[in-house]
Amino acid sequence: MKKIITSLFVLMAATAVYAASHKIQVKTTRYQTITGFGAACCDGAMQPYGTDTAPVKLLYGPTSKIGLNIMRMEISPSFEGEGWGNYNWNGSLPSAREAKKRGAIVFGTPWSPPGDYKTNGVAQGGKVNPDKDDDPQNVRGKLRKDCYDKFFPWLNTFLQWMHDHGVDVDAVSVQNEPDWWVNYSGCLYSPEEQLDLVKNYAHMLDREKFNNVRLISGEPLGFTKNYSDPLMNDPVAREQIDIVAGHIYGHAPLDDNNMKGSAVLATEYGKEVWMTEHSVSDQIKGRLPNWDEQLEFARELNECMVAGGTGYIYWYMRAHWAFVGTGVKYENGEKNADGSVFVYSKEDVKNKLLPRAYVMSHFSKNVTGSTRVETRTSFTTSTNSPLESSAYVKGDSIIVMVINSSTTNHTLQIQFPSYVKSGSYWLSTGNDKDTNLCQKSDITIEESVKEIKVNMPAKSVNTYIFMVDQEATAIEDVEQPEEDGPATYYDLQGRPLDKPQGLCVEKFADGTSRKIYIRN
Repeated sequence: MKKIITSLFVLMAATAVYAASHKIQVKTTRYQTITGFGAACCDGAMQPYGTDTAPVKLLYGPTSKIGLNIMRMEISPSFEGEGWGNYNWNGSLPSAREAKKRGAIVFGTPWSPPGDYKTNGVAQGGKVNPDKDDDPQNVRGKLRKDCYDKFFPWLNTFLQWMHDHGVDVDAVSVQNEPDWWVNYSGCLYSPEEQLDLVKNYAHMLDREKFNNVRLISGEPLGFTKNYSDPLMNDPVAREQIDIVAGHIYGHAPLDDNNMKGSAVLATEYGKEVWMTEHSVSDQIKGRLPNWDEQLEFARELNECMVAGGTGYIYWYMRAHWAFVGTGVKYENGEKNADGSVFVYSKEDVKNKLLPRAYVMSHFSKNVTGSTRVETRTSFTTSTNSPLESSAYVKGDSIIVMVINSSTTNHTLQIQFPSYVKSGSYWLSTGNDKDTNLCQKSDITIEESVKEIKVNMPAKSVNTYIFMVDQEATAIEDVEQPEEDGPATYYDLQGRPLDKPQGLCVEKFADGTSRKIYIRN
């Protein structure tokens, strides 16, 4: 075996000064395996609701620049595909077909069951007059108890319709945001009502007929334990749920009561954990998100992984604050003062990949299919920390993700559990030019190392990928510890010996032999 020389390899810009130094140790303890990343085709200028497949073609598949592999679609309340507003099953079909062609996981989320099943008789959540809670028309729309046995057969009709039109749906969920009373399509469930529905009626989902379709829990607005833990604590309901899901609006993922807390029991019982909807900086008008807002998105991705997530699904695919440009678009039907069309940004070109898509690709192109591993750092990954990190193993590679949101250039000393050799480096440092996004370069190391020093520019997203040197990782020598007092010897069965004598394992031509015994 070749001699191993531990060295430091520095990835460094010639003109930059890197003063602040930090450390990260990559350990061997393994956590969750990452299923992937995606977005929804429910709306977001994909009018009418998924029939425009351009975003899917840009974003999905291993050969795309972004590499998304999960797509979320709405299940409208109609039996015939002509339901609430403009939503219908047929509308999402073209995008779903394109996603499946590219190997994506496609899942459906009900915004509401059919109105006939509900306490208010309509698909609306029931908040007809949101400014007057005492309005008698503001009936809270819930699934009627006498219709619980109709809910999963209704989902079966959706699965059958999609199958008949060329899409085998991979998973369906119980409800979009069951904790949020809305005046659009919606349905309320308390945690106890969701438990009742899943425990006593989810067996009616025809998994065998529909390609072992998986069931996702209700996706509350706040990814909190009060919705997921009752399902996991009940053995009958737990058997029915495959994926625990939720949204993180106003609920930081690393809070122990939110996504991180929900992942504890889910992971213990072998369930996946998906963040299925959120958007960052979606309220801005007249411009694209700035780089600080893109870094906020990168931190959120990282925090959902550190919280135990196995999947992350963003909101719209195409929006000025999403992945694909919209071009010209009205904002609430308004125009500029001179009567011209309100345009978000001159750079918001329709069907052009936006900077947020490239930020997503750091994770979707590299982390999908990997397993997250333990790290120990000289800094703390917490909500909106200026430095955040995570690490993963995938095949023969070790992936280290670091987000530097600070205005300081940092050096990072990485320690590995195995010897590593050459790899690659993905760097994004801003959205003013496309060339600053996902710059990819090679990492060349002359000798295999277990420690390396790299640089992280200010305000950057960094992905370091190292190949494990399998030859160098083998055991070369065993150091004998210093001993106090006489040594004690044992045979291979653990029996003490008066003097070294063991099993003869090999005899040589000169009559000598090799013995094996245990010392101390």
